[in-house]
Amino acid sequence: MPGIVSHGAYVPRYRLGPETSGWPVPFQRAVANFDEDSITMAVAAGQDCLRGHDREQIDGLLFASSTSPYAEKQGAAIIATALDLRRDIFTADITDVLRSGTAALKAALDSVAAGSAGRVLVVAADTRQGPPRSDTERNSGDGAAAFLIGGDDVMAEAIGSHSLSVNMLDNWRSAGDSFVRSWEDRFAIEEGLERILPEAVQGFCQKYGMNPDSFDRVACFAPDARRHGRLVRQMGFAPEQVQEPYFGRMGNTGAAFPLMLLSGALDELEPNKNILVVSYGDGSDVMAFRTTELVEAASMGKGGLNRHLDTGTVLDSYETYAKWRDIWTTDEAARRPAPSSPSVAALWRESDKNMRLHAGKCVSCGYVQYPQQRVCVNCQRREESNPVRLSEQPAEVFTYSMDYIAGAVDTPLVVSVVDFHCGGRMLCMMTDRELEEVHVGMPVTMSFRKLRVVNGIHNYYWKAIPRRFESEASLG
Repeated sequence: MPGIVSHGAYVPRYRLGPETSGWPVPFQRAVANFDEDSITMAVAAGQDCLRGHDREQIDGLLFASSTSPYAEKQGAAIIATALDLRRDIFTADITDVLRSGTAALKAALDSVAAGSAGRVLVVAADTRQGPPRSDTERNSGDGAAAFLIGGDDVMAEAIGSHSLSVNMLDNWRSAGDSFVRSWEDRFAIEEGLERILPEAVQGFCQKYGMNPDSFDRVACFAPDARRHGRLVRQMGFAPEQVQEPYFGRMGNTGAAFPLMLLSGALDELEPNKNILVVSYGDGSDVMAFRTTELVEAASMGKGGLNRHLDTGTVLDSYETYAKWRDIWTTDEAARRPAPSSPSVAALWRESDKNMRLHAGKCVSCGYVQYPQQRVCVNCQRREESNPVRLSEQPAEVFTYSMDYIAGAVDTPLVVSVVDFHCGGRMLCMMTDRELEEVHVGMPVTMSFRKLRVVNGIHNYYWKAIPRRFESEASLG
């Protein structure tokens, strides 16, 4: 029976909250840093999901998002490379609709059930933007979820699914739009959410001979907390059945939202419990899972949704967030020369070094070098080294400097030299850092981030970030 083998989640470190100057809202929402997007967050969730699993066994990767950085280029291929998966796998993007996360999950389950793949990784991430001070901006959040789908050793078996396809123009974003657009609120709710979701859930229950009492936990989409409570009551679910939607702590994370709620439920539930997942967007997907005896062990050692939510930092001002999102422009960029376009040939040639983050380990003496060299600096042997994936290795800061005139979005630019526990040393930027916490010997992990965007080319690389969880001390 196909199902979920492993799961992971990612919530950015930073939040807008009541303590944020210029943010007149009495609750928090998660916000991606200036160098994060849906691809970098998907990589982070994928790392969390794959911890302890053999990446060579993965036969496919599906990336779900309504905010992919590229309009024409596959995000799944970037994610698969950053996660150091095999080259001979199937990759696809499922985009442009809020229920793309559950669509990708269903496609992976169908692929495994049909025997066309042994294990498929599903990653969903979104960074949707509403107009400044709008309800969409207040209630949205940034985040990602990942699920490893397989046919054996599953922590949650798939019970089944049911879908509705409805052409509904309630929320949309055309090519070139920076912000999500919405139609009149009453129409969108009464003719959209409150009509489509109950119909989809009722159809699922009739299809599989179940009823609202059959489920121990319900992970349901909604645009905000008030409508979420109204929807689940309308569909006949009791408060104790409802998975915490994390409004006020995280916000609605778009295509990733129902999958993140599913991940949160799997962190909390015991074996033999039924979970219902309900998504929304031009219709609805309804899916159900039953936890197995492996559910508790499979969640151990993960970052986990709640642990990510518990390790947040509230921004001092809305202006910082607005600068990260280019909502407000300043004259700083105009005083500096435009950055040069990255070389596409160099990006291709140095993919193992820059995207997979491979170092070389000498087969003769075991010395680790980054980047991988033709000659070992320790024993001088030539062209005899094996690749070592540094992206999952814990590290510590050997030394660092702070550059206040580099013109970085997040001044000062912290440049660090990090030593990996497995051996090897790397010069890289540090992000997600507060200046007072940076010090020599600081524990860090590596995070896939965006350096810059020039001529439409999104240039990605790995940066050091402060260690968020103790479990990251033994990633390697």
